[in-house]
Amino acid sequence: MTKRVLNKLVSDAEALRLVTQMMAIPGRSGEEGAVQEFIVDHLRKAGLAKTAFSWDNAHKHSPIGGQVGNMALKLPGTVRGPRRMLSAHTDTVPVCLGSRPVRKGDHIRSANPNTGLGGDDRSGTAVLLCTALALLRGKLPHPPLTFLWTVQEERGLSGVCHLKVGMLGKPRLAFNFDGGSATKLTVGATGAYRLSIDVRGIASHAGGAPAEGVSAIAIASLAIANLVNNGWHGQVTKGRHSGTSNVGVIHGGEATNVVTNHVEIRAEARSHDPKFRRRIVREIGQAFKRAVGTLANTAGRHGKVRVVSKMDYESFHLSPKEPCVMAASEAVRAEGHEPELALTNGGLDANWVTAHGIPTVTLGCGQENIHCVEEALDIAQFQLARRIALRLATDWVSQ
Repeated sequence: MTKRVLNKLVSDAEALRLVTQMMAIPGRSGEEGAVQEFIVDHLRKAGLAKTAFSWDNAHKHSPIGGQVGNMALKLPGTVRGPRRMLSAHTDTVPVCLGSRPVRKGDHIRSANPNTGLGGDDRSGTAVLLCTALALLRGKLPHPPLTFLWTVQEERGLSGVCHLKVGMLGKPRLAFNFDGGSATKLTVGATGAYRLSIDVRGIASHAGGAPAEGVSAIAIASLAIANLVNNGWHGQVTKGRHSGTSNVGVIHGGEATNVVTNHVEIRAEARSHDPKFRRRIVREIGQAFKRAVGTLANTAGRHGKVRVVSKMDYESFHLSPKEPCVMAASEAVRAEGHEPELALTNGGLDANWVTAHGIPTVTLGCGQENIHCVEEALDIAQFQLARRIALRLATDWVSQ
């Protein structure tokens, strides 16, 4: 019944047109303004006033700034019930700039061989837009609803980290759309720390007086080798504890004839276990401090290192009996599928929304091979996600 009603209000063809149009809009983190304008324009044409939308200033707290903050739409309920929230992030990663979405069989892919598609997370963004359009066009009964389109998810969840929770209307159940299979319910995600490591060596002429210098590159290399050799880089498993770490960015040096005196490094540490995650961070810092002590110049001078760590987001794990998980599971079953509860080693907007006091389950919406040029959108999973979202928005599970 839901499929028939939904197609009458927002057809599969219109939904594909909307998601394709949005995937073609450039909108990496910090540049989501055009995507939000697209959403507002379509919902205003469906009868909403611009005053129905609200924005926060999350982008003003971001290290990269940005065009807009998180955008929320609140709809008063036509039936009694706890407020429900549907969310998705509007930014994409840089590899998706220049995407030319086209349908190829049962998938949408980018016709530009050098770009990703942008299904992460324009597919989730489109699920929310199509759901809101269906409600407005069909005047379907629904409890109080909040739609939240976030920014800068791909920048360490920076947007939702600074979310103005007060503009959401105190939702009791929350459903985030971001991922692959529509029947996969992500009920928990890892937490992450981001590290900035500043290594200072001593400059000297690399040919005339190499022993008078201390290479910051050498210090960094020794530290990283120590982490790798002792199992603290990459997949990290120590007894019953597990996590990951990665040195992702190294920048330093300007000439081969100079002993490099400065290197900047960015790294991360992840684990579902907060205590073990902090230990990974400590091990990274200690490896660099030990490396500093192993190198000295002819005058006995050593380099220096400064390690600054910051939590990007905390881990969470929802119970299968959490109301939002139970509602999502029931909606999936109502569509004739069995829900799969899962954990992820990546971060989600749900990490911070849950930390803000709103337990949030994440549902997939057809994304495949995200963050690379092979990215695709599974059309059947995207359409299934739309039907599940409508059930969740209307509390229409068993009808």
